[in-house]
Parts: sequence; structure tokens; C-alpha cells
Amino acid sequence: MTKPLSGKIALVTGASRGIGHEAALALARAGAHVVAVARTQGGLEELDDTIRAETGERATLVPLDLGEGDGLDQLGGVIHQRFGKLDILVHAGAMLGSLTPVSHIDPKQWDRIVAVDFTSTYRLIRSFEPLLKAAPEGRAIFVTSGVASRPRAFWGAYAAAKAGMEALVRSWADEVENTRIRAVILDPGRMRTRMRAEAFPAEDPKTLPHPSEIGPLIVELCQGESGLPARNVTFSEWADARARSQS
Repeated sequence: MTKPLSGKIALVTGASRGIGHEAALALARAGAHVVAVARTQGGLEELDDTIRAETGERATLVPLDLGEGDGLDQLGGVIHQRFGKLDILVHAGAMLGSLTPVSHIDPKQWDRIVAVDFTSTYRLIRSFEPLLKAAPEGRAIFVTSGVASRPRAFWGAYAAAKAGMEALVRSWADEVENTRIRAVILDPGRMRTRMRAEAFPAEDPKTLPHPSEIGPLIVELCQGESGLPARNVTFSEWADARARSQS
């Protein structure tokens, strides 16, 4: 069978684990060449081994800290030289930080959370907008969190960074409305990730969807017209609609 994303170049951040890892696998299975970005070299190599075992292809591995904006700029140049375009951007990399009262947030950790969860979005857009425009149908998916719109006690830094990310993406999407780029803000909801376990250590992970379940949604969002600029999508609503259609 023809793979729906054959010939596509897909860059995925946070690809060494969790949602980013499963997004990279799903995109590779659908035929895309994956450029996998994460801090952890070992996790990237495990991803590459799985992609090669399942598809016979290799991913492009980029060990990079999202807090290093200059590195993201350099990566944009490398992708331009090697591929000349970027069809898909999935920004799943993030950090939670300590859950603490706002008045107790350590300044260094604040700067780190803002750099990884917010400023990296600006640097990615800045570096990859021309490459997304060069693609026949550029798709950019930004993974958010429910606390961006429903902040709660002790989540101040993470919630603020994600809210800023959403505002930035919506502004950018409005700017590129007349191009072939389409942006999606994706809320995975409650999911069995390491970050979720850090935030809710008493929660039974078996009650949560595995990150692999979001893979088909990401592949679907990368095909054809994916709605108006800055379309908001939640995994739970998509999964419910899919279950109804299959019943």
C-alpha cells in the first residue's frame, strides 16, 4: 500500500520519549523521513533502531537542547541545505519543572522553563517558516496542555509558558493564512507519559491512554487540508469521534 506521507520531511522535537517519540514513529511508518530532535542521544538511537526495524529506513538524529536557540537556527540551515524544505513540524518537546507556588519559583528554573516551553516555539517558527513555505503543504503541530487555558495552583511557570506558546502560534498562523502553511495546537490531555507521572505520582498509569494512541491523529493532521490557521484539536474529542464512527 502507498504510504500517505512518502517523500515528506518531518521534524519532531522531544522525539526521545513520550508523545514526541510516538509521533516520530507514526510519521516514519506513514512514509515520512523523520528528523528527530531531543537532548538524549540514547533515546534517539532507540527510536532510530525501531524505525529501521519497522521501515528499513533511518531517521536523521539531532541531539539538541531546545533551550539553545542558536542550535535551532543552525538546524534550519542544515535542513535547507540537505532537503530544501520541511513538510511537517511537530513540536512536542517540553519540560514541566517544579510544581511550586509562583512566589517560590527559582529564577533559573523559570528562565529554563520559558526557554524550553515558550521561546523555543519562536525560534522554531523563525528558523523553519521559510522551509514550511517551500513545501507543497506545510503542517506545523504544537503540543500544548490544558493548563494553558485552565491554570491551577502550583503550575504557574509551565501554564504561563504553554499559554504564551498558544498565543504566539495563533498570531503566526494568522500571519501565514494566505500561504500553504497550516498550524494545529494539539492538546493530548491525560496521557501515559513520564511528565504526567512526575506531576501525578499517585495516579495509576494503566488508566491513561498510551502515547502511541495519538500517532494516527498526528498522521491524519499532516495530510491535506487540516483546517483553518491555528486550529485547536484535542485527542479525547478525536478519539471519541473515531470510536463512534467505528461502532
